[in-house]
Amino acid sequence: MDKVVTSAAEAVADIGDGASLAVGGFGMSGVPTVLIAALLEQGATDLETISNNLGVDGFGLGTLLAAGRIRRTIGSYVGNNKEFARQYLGGELELELTPQGTLAERLRAGGAGIPAFFTPAGVGTLVADGGLPWRYASDGSVAVMSPAKEVREFDGVSYVLERALTPDFGLVHAWKGDRHGNLVYRRSARNFNPDAAAAGRVTIAQVEHLVEPGELDPDHVHTPGIHVQRVLHVPGVEKPVEFRTVR
Repeated sequence: MDKVVTSAAEAVADIGDGASLAVGGFGMSGVPTVLIAALLEQGATDLETISNNLGVDGFGLGTLLAAGRIRRTIGSYVGNNKEFARQYLGGELELELTPQGTLAERLRAGGAGIPAFFTPAGVGTLVADGGLPWRYASDGSVAVMSPAKEVREFDGVSYVLERALTPDFGLVHAWKGDRHGNLVYRRSARNFNPDAAAAGRVTIAQVEHLVEPGELDPDHVHTPGIHVQRVLHVPGVEKPVEFRTVR
């Protein structure tokens, strides 16, 4: 039951080329930066990431992106990353752009064992009708377009069918965790981290404060340890601010 690993390198050692990863975090909050840095050092490439965004230039998933290690990404926000725009528009990166709530629910559904669900988000747009440019060719033409999805009517309202996500690995950051893998997130870091943890077939959590089993109040646990396979203690982890505003 002791899921603690001794190093970040050990934690990500079996993530191979072509693996799919659900990565928690919202903007620069709650990003598993230590695990991402270890994966960069480890060398896995041709990765598919599932995350709200791909970080910013030089931070988080942005480091893997800059190294040319991400082949495809599923996300809902693509701003504040010039390298992301360059690779996508240049045909080097495939992007499945997904409404933010739909992305969260696709991960949650995967963790709950629900293969698909209907949602009104995207009905009447290219999300449902197909035709979103997933990948561009080097000449600027569209090489791969999104397919049309099933649309069905319930009680007079149209809904689009969305498939659940069950990636090979989940990488998450938690404020507290115990040796059994029970996790507690703090504030905005709770966005996407619980869903990524549940969806991953193998979930690796970096935790700021490692406590012993029994120290966490069960009512405060956000991710139960059954979803987590490895725990890495990362005291004093960097927490940068994306936009600093002063008077």
